[in-house]
Amino acid sequence: MSNPRILIVDDHADLRKLISLTLGSKDYDLVEAVDGPSALEACKRCAPDLILLDLMLPGGMDGIDICRQVRQDAALAHAKVVLLTAADQLAQRERAVEVGVDRYFPKPFSPLQLRELVESLLAADDAG
Repeated sequence: MSNPRILIVDDHADLRKLISLTLGSKDYDLVEAVDGPSALEACKRCAPDLILLDLMLPGGMDGIDICRQVRQDAALAHAKVVLLTAADQLAQRERAVEVGVDRYFPKPFSPLQLRELVESLLAADDAG
């Protein structure tokens, strides 16, 4: 079986690097994108098992828009989606749930908590 593929979508290079370092000790294939259009292109190219998706992105699409498109694509609908955001507002949480986000993960976050979340979501995928 191949390694789980994780797409990291954030416009801040330092945060992408932190996430990559946090998950790099595991056998994951990590792919990065910096905005909505490049995230959708990466999804189509690599069919990730898990998407770590910033809510606020440049490029005219936010994380909720991207999740909605992922959920509508049969080839990508299996992917787990974690929405990372510093703007922890109820209305955004409700929109995220409506489009099928698996987890809403507030920033700033503990790298250990993020790694545990990723491991649990991927393990649940393997079990199911």
